Amino acid sequence: MIASIQTNSKKYKINLTKPIDISIPLRASHTNVTAWYVEPPKMEPVKDSEGFSARVSEGAAFNFNNISFNPHAHGTHTECVGYVTHDFNSVNESLKQFFFLAEVITVAVEKLGDDLVISKKQIQFALGNKKRKAVIIRTIPNTIEKLNKQYSHTNPPYLLEDAAVYLREKGVEHLLVDLPSLDKEKDEGELLAHHAFWNTKGKVRKHATITELIYVQNFIQDGTYFLNLQIAPFHNDATPSKPILYEVITS
Repeated sequence: MIASIQTNSKKYKINLTKPIDISIPLRASHTNVTAWYVEPPKMEPVKDSEGFSARVSEGAAFNFNNISFNPHAHGTHTECVGYVTHDFNSVNESLKQFFFLAEVITVAVEKLGDDLVISKKQIQFALGNKKRKAVIIRTIPNTIEKLNKQYSHTNPPYLLEDAAVYLREKGVEHLLVDLPSLDKEKDEGELLAHHAFWNTKGKVRKHATITELIYVQNFIQDGTYFLNLQIAPFHNDATPSKPILYEVITS
């Protein structure tokens, strides 16, 4: 199924039968990717006081699980400015469109003291003069360890504040990264890159989103794609998400 899309006076074609999933699924396992010092997700059958367990393998007619997880800590998730504001904002209300022209870039993190960081200079070099509504950042090394890494107390790489400002000023509205956060793990709550990207000290970009803990496989080449940013309809500042890329056939 070939779709023809026109945006910014330019026509593109994509094959809707060849989606590229860059999300990390949620599993009730100690091997599930985890950050922010929380326990692994839980998926357990509903049980009652009489010993009934809602699991077919235990004699029930159906499977009926309760699921306990944290969207910020347990896999691919999309968040809105409500993550850092006093007033409540829902990502389900903030994200109104779901299809965007996007650019995949690969960045080798730089050493800064004891940290590994992504700088403005690196992003400038990778994007050049391209203008995109969405940018997907893949960091290297890019191993399958990202699918089940336990990030707590590991000081993962993060974006410098000026890199987030640059992306905002370039008009990027949806930023996707393969890290647990845009910001340093232990930064005394400053969250500089989050605040910079959403412009919380100016005209707040309530429509803008940040998606974290994606995984961009190595076969996916840097370049232009269309992004379908699928989210679960949670009335919350963050929600599990399933970003899908479509390779451009012609442009």
